[in-house]
Amino acid sequence: MDDGSNDRTLEIMREFGRERPEIQVVANAHRGKAFAVRSGMLAARGDVVFFSDADLSTPLDESRRLLRALERGAHVAIGSREGTGARRQDEPFYRHLMGRGFNFLVQLMLVPGVRDTQCGFKMFSRQAARAIFSRLRRYGPDAPIVKGPMVTAFDVEVLFLARKLGFKIAEVPVQWKHEVGSKVRPMLDAIRMARDVGLVSWNDWKGAYSLARRADEAETR
Repeated sequence: MDDGSNDRTLEIMREFGRERPEIQVVANAHRGKAFAVRSGMLAARGDVVFFSDADLSTPLDESRRLLRALERGAHVAIGSREGTGARRQDEPFYRHLMGRGFNFLVQLMLVPGVRDTQCGFKMFSRQAARAIFSRLRRYGPDAPIVKGPMVTAFDVEVLFLARKLGFKIAEVPVQWKHEVGSKVRPMLDAIRMARDVGLVSWNDWKGAYSLARRADEAETR
């Protein structure tokens, strides 16, 4: 997945995938992480669909825990930095405080019971991924072209839709390490993320998600 890179990233990706038919390269204009993840999840062809932050702040080995959760009956398995067994390393105090405050807002308004919506380590059954990501509104097909990094609360809309569609969500404790060079800008991103939560709630109140199919219907697709 290329999000409008201006170096040789896309060229290298295409060269790498040329002799590997299992690899699919998708090129987008720069619309940010949310739109890029959406494009990749809808393009994926496997029975299990997974995304991870590129900095590998959560080691890829932890994906086995998510896969076991799907094998036990979950439709969506999300890495969590909260709860028994979770481990955070080198996280600045302000980041943790910001995250806990944001999660309080999310649980209050949209996704009660989920302690960490923002960990960029999530796995879906194919049916759940198609049903959920095809219905994103905040960063859906009309997402604008942007400049610079863009941290958003798109994960909240993903999990809100998963609940609305009736999919079972498993929150799985994982190891996570704060990586130097994070693109998070505390004040600006806190405002944008709070706005995203408000707009998802507003979209729901307006009935924008009312035509979403139930999970049992999506499974027969």
